Amino acid sequence: MSKKDFFTYQAQTTPHPLALEVSHAKGSYVYDTDGNAHLDFVAGVSACSLGHCHPKVVGAIKAQLDEYMHVMVYGEYVQKPAVEFSKLLSSLLPSNLNTTYLVNSGTEAMEGALKLARRHTGRSEIIAAKNAYHGNTMGSLSLMGLEERKSPFRPLIPDIRFVQFNNEEDLSKITEKTAAVALETIQGGAGFIVPKNDYLEKVRARCNKVGALLILDEIQPGFGRTGKLFAFEHYNCTPDILVIGKGMASGLPVGAFVASKQIMADLKDNPKLGHITTFGGNPVIAAASLATLKEITETDLIHQTLAKEKLFRKLLKHPLIKEIRGKGLMLAPTMQNKDVADYLILEAAKKGLILFWLLFEPKAVRISPPLTISMKEIEEGCDHIISILNSYRPNTVN
Repeated sequence: MSKKDFFTYQAQTTPHPLALEVSHAKGSYVYDTDGNAHLDFVAGVSACSLGHCHPKVVGAIKAQLDEYMHVMVYGEYVQKPAVEFSKLLSSLLPSNLNTTYLVNSGTEAMEGALKLARRHTGRSEIIAAKNAYHGNTMGSLSLMGLEERKSPFRPLIPDIRFVQFNNEEDLSKITEKTAAVALETIQGGAGFIVPKNDYLEKVRARCNKVGALLILDEIQPGFGRTGKLFAFEHYNCTPDILVIGKGMASGLPVGAFVASKQIMADLKDNPKLGHITTFGGNPVIAAASLATLKEITETDLIHQTLAKEKLFRKLLKHPLIKEIRGKGLMLAPTMQNKDVADYLILEAAKKGLILFWLLFEPKAVRISPPLTISMKEIEEGCDHIISILNSYRPNTVN
């Protein structure tokens, strides 16, 4: 394997990938082919909830591999890992969120949620938030409130309207024409923006008034990352459809949307196969999801998350850091300007610390480590960050 082959044969998503050559990964560290350890403050962009190669997840995967892998398209055969995961998840959620449709990714989960909302309500209009990010397939992309990222791919799906997140005046845009309001519980790409002044409660009330469904996207903040199993639990707001993914299987590709049995039934008839997926509910991935969910909920990892947030906030104090947005282990130190953020991320990569950018906020730096990260590892990484910021001089960005 070589970087040359990577750039020659594999499609690229940016002009300048970081191109770290990975040898292996374990716990909170990714190791390169030169034997260097890189402390991971990103967790595969919030995907590796239990760190890299957690023994319980690996064990569940190996055990399932010995039984069977893919045997049938989604929804036809009874496959124990998928059933057990869905049953456990239902027991941990509000009573109206009792039926899970397992898919392959967060963006597919959002696609399924949009279809379900239109099918159930008989309406077409979807309300989304400016600076939202729900994925990159055509439906999810249509909900993105950033025109320069959408315009090359138009026409997108019609009847999408936008509100400003946390702006109560915009709630009047939600009307009897609205099938659903789709929001991230905490806006990710926008810079980890949390709801304020009971905003989500007010959205929920407005949806109830006009008969619209509320879709909450918990693809990033879900599975313990914010100090609750799901972030909506902080805000006294239960969605009609919950969209999940990323950290659900500790590093394997997965997603799901969850609703009541009554609402979800609209996808099984008139027409049949209202949503269909070949690999959704894959037993190996479902086994990893089940092991992940058990470990998160049967240990004190969720409780630890808030203590770890406090440590990050205590240690990351510097004149170049204007504020730290987010909640739990979904944090975005926001710098004075884009150059500082770029310098920090690129210098950290040289010093064995993995940081990353956020999609729509160039001044912000992503910190979303594994939930299993230790206090000592947090201290080590924060020491690197402060040292790098101390070395920053204008025009030093590489």
